Amino acid sequence: MILVVLGLIGGIAWYLSDAGHTSISYRTAPVKRGDLLATISATGTVEPEEVIDVGAQVAGQIISFGKDKNGKIIDYGSTVEEGTVLAQIDDSLYAADVAQANAQLLVAKAGVQRAEADLGQLKAKLYQAERDWKRAEKLGPSEALAEASYDAYRSAYETAQANLAVGEAAIVQARETVLQVWATLQRAQRNLSYCTITSPVRGVIIDRRVNIGQTVVSSLNAPSLFLIAKDLKRMQIWVSVNEADIGSIHPGQAVGFTVDAYPGEEFRGEVGKVRLNATMTQNVVTYTVEVITDNSNGKLLPYLTANAEFELSRRNDVLLVPNAALRWSPQIEQVAPKFRLLADSSSRGGSTGTAGEEGKSSGTAAQSTAKIRQGLLWVQDGSHLRPIKVNAGMSDGASTEVQGEELKEGVEVVIGEKNQGGNDTGANPFTPQFMRGSRPSERQ
Repeated sequence: MILVVLGLIGGIAWYLSDAGHTSISYRTAPVKRGDLLATISATGTVEPEEVIDVGAQVAGQIISFGKDKNGKIIDYGSTVEEGTVLAQIDDSLYAADVAQANAQLLVAKAGVQRAEADLGQLKAKLYQAERDWKRAEKLGPSEALAEASYDAYRSAYETAQANLAVGEAAIVQARETVLQVWATLQRAQRNLSYCTITSPVRGVIIDRRVNIGQTVVSSLNAPSLFLIAKDLKRMQIWVSVNEADIGSIHPGQAVGFTVDAYPGEEFRGEVGKVRLNATMTQNVVTYTVEVITDNSNGKLLPYLTANAEFELSRRNDVLLVPNAALRWSPQIEQVAPKFRLLADSSSRGGSTGTAGEEGKSSGTAAQSTAKIRQGLLWVQDGSHLRPIKVNAGMSDGASTEVQGEELKEGVEVVIGEKNQGGNDTGANPFTPQFMRGSRPSERQ
């Protein structure tokens, strides 16, 4: 009887001891060969490469719109040529100013003619006064010429000389008046021409900001009437890049981006320039980066939201493993006995293979420029696990490049474990787990 009880107790102990091992199943993922791309993610807006804001330089009421090359009324999306009439402002007041200036110009020209005629009369009077004075000067004050007459001839001569100078000055004044009135006429004509709004460039109307009957008022700033995109075949994406990543951006850098209007389609571009006027929002400093892209097919519309990926570095045809495989480490009793010392020392030395953390945005500058680090991958060896030493390189936030003598494409590496109940102990580090035993790091 005692032997039976002892045997039963031993069987139960053996079952409980073995259950701790047979109840474990591992989540694995194969080592794959592929391309790895490290990027910086940012959001921006699609903008026309060159936009012309057409305004009004005079005040007045919009009375009509022009027509495009197809004969249609100017509106959103109209294609216009240089010089195309966009809108017409009521010009009655400005036409009256032109007529008034024309009349003033005629009066000024008549004033010149009158001054020239007066000058002729003054020259004749001077000639007569000069001849009288010369005769009086020969006779001098005598019995033939009274002294009063002598003085009168002299005074008349000098007066005629002064009047001639006045007449010449009057001509100069009249001619300057003509120039002044001419300038007034030119200004009135220019204001009249401003009533006809024309396109300064060839392009496409992307915004019409006035309606017929609306009054525009020109003061210090010209009111904006139309927005013209000069060339929609070349577009820009204005991307806001965080100051922590701006050092990795340079002109000519390749960029891929997507827009919500065309899901699943990737567009290509390159960095044109980095603007130096940084902006600060809630203590976050960002720089605007201009990305140039070709839009010959006309798909990209102005002001679409773009999700850009700046390419930092690329690795082609390399072995890749999920980042979880480099982070996960087994309990000491799960490791094959001959590798337990290595596992214990690796655990005490800290994690050497955390090439990237899931949950972080992929493609940070730190991940792309990470140095080669040593790490461990775990593969099943019978009922236990054995490690494979690897060198971990670049990461895109989800996968990491690895190199190792024992590592080959298709090898299944452990990325987590499951109990028979289906609990995944490697899927989420924040999920509560039932610990079957302490890890080496917990025993320190």
